Amino acid sequence: MTVPSARPESVSAPAPKAVPPRFDPELDAVLTALSKGPRQSLTPDNLHAWQERDATARPRPAVEDLRADGRFDVTELLVPGPPGEPDVTLVSARPSGLTGPLPLLYYMHGGAMIMGNAWSVLPRILREWAAALELAVISVEYRLAPHAQYPHPLEDCYAGLSWAAGHAAELDIDPDRIIIGGKSAGGGLAAALALLARDRGGPRALGQLLLCPMLDDRNSTFSSHQMTGLGTWDLTSNATAWQALLGARYGAEDLPPYAAPSRATDLSGLPPAYIDVGSAEMFRDEGVAYANAIWQAGGEAELHVWPGAYHGFDSIAPEAALSREARNTRTRWLQRLLTPSHTRTDPAVTPF
Repeated sequence: MTVPSARPESVSAPAPKAVPPRFDPELDAVLTALSKGPRQSLTPDNLHAWQERDATARPRPAVEDLRADGRFDVTELLVPGPPGEPDVTLVSARPSGLTGPLPLLYYMHGGAMIMGNAWSVLPRILREWAAALELAVISVEYRLAPHAQYPHPLEDCYAGLSWAAGHAAELDIDPDRIIIGGKSAGGGLAAALALLARDRGGPRALGQLLLCPMLDDRNSTFSSHQMTGLGTWDLTSNATAWQALLGARYGAEDLPPYAAPSRATDLSGLPPAYIDVGSAEMFRDEGVAYANAIWQAGGEAELHVWPGAYHGFDSIAPEAALSREARNTRTRWLQRLLTPSHTRTDPAVTPF
């Protein structure tokens, strides 16, 4: 499928700031050490090469590897997809030896809607959250753009969520304690899934975990232009990814909020949200605006803007102090969400 040329220069936006935000020194040092020549933005011409490179750099771990010498029970499930569409693969995992029903983190991987897979995100999630919080996890393998454009990836996620909630007894999970979450593109899908489930009367999530979420197709925020050509993800890359997902609908005035959650005009009735972004990434302003819109609608959102952090900083520089603090803060939010207030204690949070 052909992806139209990116047109970031055609988007009306505030003039870029003369001096862009500085990166945190520790994060900057890691990014500099990893850089090999000038940074290359994602474009329609190199999209396939990006996908091939990602498949090599982010391979799918085998189920046996995910089991980590018996620490986790891991199963691949093939469940009914959207009506008339292919089945959806879910990777279901939980700490071994725990009887339920356990709370569930239903997770969407990142990768700009064009890359990534349901398996590669699990080792860290299982180590940091499933084991520490006695949490079941399902990671969904949704179809990727440009071969599957909106609404297919989102409908895959909705079909998987509906199946999991409807088979809670079989999965030994608590259907009243399902948290939907994701990172980057997966964070955008999680936000869209919360909207879609609300409006369809589908499974009600306990919370939504939105990590540096990809929410706005319009590329009109100040930060999207402020970070042009900087960091790990910029305006050209983002425009290309959105065009791959939306095709002919890219830039449409009547684009539904399920395609780009920042288009939503009604954010009432949503589960509590955790939103975090870096101060030095292009998704900063859309994440902040989404949290503010939830507050204005009477909802609950916890917002963190990590100073000097670029997009995906905690994956690129996992040992940096800011990365450890960000992961620990997310863990504490999950723990508070899952624990009744009268029995809460802070989890034993350790750096990874």
